[in-house]
Amino acid sequence: MELNKMYRILIVDDEVKICEFIQACLDNEGYETQVAYTGKDAVHYFQTMTFDLIILDRMLPDINGEDVCRMIRETSDIPIIMLTAKIEEEDRIEGFHLGCDDYVCKPFNIMELLLRVKAILKRIPSTRIIEYGHEFQLNIDSHQLKIRGKEVPLTNTEYKLLLTLSSNPTRIYTREELLACVIEGYYEKYDRVIDSHIKNLRQKIELDSSHPQMIKTVYGVGYRFGLQK
Repeated sequence: MELNKMYRILIVDDEVKICEFIQACLDNEGYETQVAYTGKDAVHYFQTMTFDLIILDRMLPDINGEDVCRMIRETSDIPIIMLTAKIEEEDRIEGFHLGCDDYVCKPFNIMELLLRVKAILKRIPSTRIIEYGHEFQLNIDSHQLKIRGKEVPLTNTEYKLLLTLSSNPTRIYTREELLACVIEGYYEKYDRVIDSHIKNLRQKIELDSSHPQMIKTVYGVGYRFGLQK
C-alpha cells in the first residue's frame, strides 16, 4: 500500500459516477489521483502537473480521447490506459496505433482495471529521475536535485516549480500556469511572485544567473526549461 503513494494517476471520463468510482478505488489502493471530465481539462492537467499514468475515456464531449492521446504522445511516453465502449478488434488496434498502452472495455471489472494499472506501473523504475546528462538530475521520489554532480537544496515551492518545467521541456508556461502548479489557492493579481521564485532558483542552479541556460525567459509569455535531452 505504501509503495503506491509515489504514483499519481490522471482519470479522464465525462461520466462523473465512473470517475468517482475509479478515483475511490485507486485512492483506496494508495495512489494519488486527479480527475478530468473533458478532453480540454485533461490536456491542461497533463501540461501543468506530473503524472505516472493516465486512464483515458475514448468518448469525450469536447476533444475526444483519441485526439487527447495524440496530443500527449507529441511530448510524452507516459503510460495510457484507454477506456471505451467500442469492442471491435479494429477499434482496439486503432487505439494501440494512437499510442495507448492498454485497452479496457466498458463495462469493466474494477479489479481487472486495478491489476492492469499495477502491471503497467511495475514497468516504471523504482527510483524516478529526470536527467539531462551530468548537468541536471532531479530525483522525483526524494526531491533531491544534483547540478553538475553537486547536491542543491530546494524549498518545496522551488522543487514543484523545477519539476513542472523539467518534466515538459518543450512547453512554455505562463506565470499563472506555474503558480497554479506550485501554489494552492493563489490569487491571479499576485502572479508576479513567480518571478521571485525563478530568481532564487536561478541563483542556485545557474552558472551565471544573469545569463540563465536552464530556466529561460520567454518575453511576453513566461518561462520554459532550457535543457534538452
